[in-house]
Amino acid sequence: MSARQPGFGAQLRAVFRKEVLDALRDRRSLLSALLYPILMPLMITVVFGAVARLQGSERPLEVPIVGQDRAPNLVAWLEERGVVIQDPPADPDAAVRDGDVDLVLVIDEDYGEQFRSVEPAVVRIVHDSSRTASLSSIRRTRNLLRGYSSEVGLLRLLARGVSPGVMQAVRVDDLDLATPAQTAARFFSMLPMFLILGSFIGGLNVAIDTTAGERERQSLEPLLVNPVSRSALTAGKWLTTTVFSLASAWLTLAAFVFMMRYVPLEELGMQLSLGGQQLLLMAVACGPMALFASSLQMFVATFARSFKEAQTYVNLLIFVPMIPGMVAQVYPLQPAVWMMLVPALSHQLLLIDVMGGEPVTALNLALSTVATTALGAAFFGLTARMLRQERIVFGRG
Repeated sequence: MSARQPGFGAQLRAVFRKEVLDALRDRRSLLSALLYPILMPLMITVVFGAVARLQGSERPLEVPIVGQDRAPNLVAWLEERGVVIQDPPADPDAAVRDGDVDLVLVIDEDYGEQFRSVEPAVVRIVHDSSRTASLSSIRRTRNLLRGYSSEVGLLRLLARGVSPGVMQAVRVDDLDLATPAQTAARFFSMLPMFLILGSFIGGLNVAIDTTAGERERQSLEPLLVNPVSRSALTAGKWLTTTVFSLASAWLTLAAFVFMMRYVPLEELGMQLSLGGQQLLLMAVACGPMALFASSLQMFVATFARSFKEAQTYVNLLIFVPMIPGMVAQVYPLQPAVWMMLVPALSHQLLLIDVMGGEPVTALNLALSTVATTALGAAFFGLTARMLRQERIVFGRG
């Protein structure tokens, strides 16, 4: 009497256990799942921290001035506003070019005569725009000079009995309705793309190794001889890949939340406070994307002729989630119902809303989840069907 074949659940658990153990022994799989969640949030923190400090820097502005005696009122006006006036270098051009100073302010020799004759007095800013570190000082100096010019111009009008209002035909008042959380969400609008990338990168090597890798090692054929259905075999490999993909995305989110405390958002008037409910929504949104990414990667790797070919094709898939993020940066999109049916794009929009504290409708969340999961299931079915073909199992010539 033959032994009864294990049920689908038992087959799935056996395959899943076997694939997880193999993946844990593979250093490439572990590195792809763990290294990215650490390096990417660290890079984001360093870059945005530098930007925040550059824009919100309140350090004293140091300005070397050539010809200070030619414009004593201007020099005194700058000092009243906290500018540290320094003696100019012997060669201003060389000092700026070598990076010894951010800029040098040169007051024209005819400044006094031009100023008294009510002509535009020439003040030259010597700077090097290719040096990023000096851009903040250049911007602040230019704004101060514009402020001094406007103030002197108003005083000249008053001295001649002319109301300064005649120079201002329209007054523009800004009323920004964006909350600090929404501003921060737009500032970090690349984070959703990095979370989606984590789903693709985390399970990349697992997807390749469990399909093209096993076929090239000739271990796929003996595995198919066991009393395991093709569906259970594919589901076990899919579930293993999904676990690594989801772990990578969640670790990326956790590392980002931890490292964001070191970015001085307050200096920019921003507030990124992700509460438990927001973090839960972001974590849940990563689930369908991990399922979709895993099934798509397995389908492409199974179809490839060799391990190297699978690596090439699957690595190209990383660009898939990057496209919506880049499009959203160049062309700001207004969320629409049809966008919720597009994987990666719907997650990009939903995650930005969650970060900004905006309400996410149940319809949009359901459409995104169902559409992404359905596509993942479709690629899963195609992969299981290919594993029934001898030319796929034994490799194509």
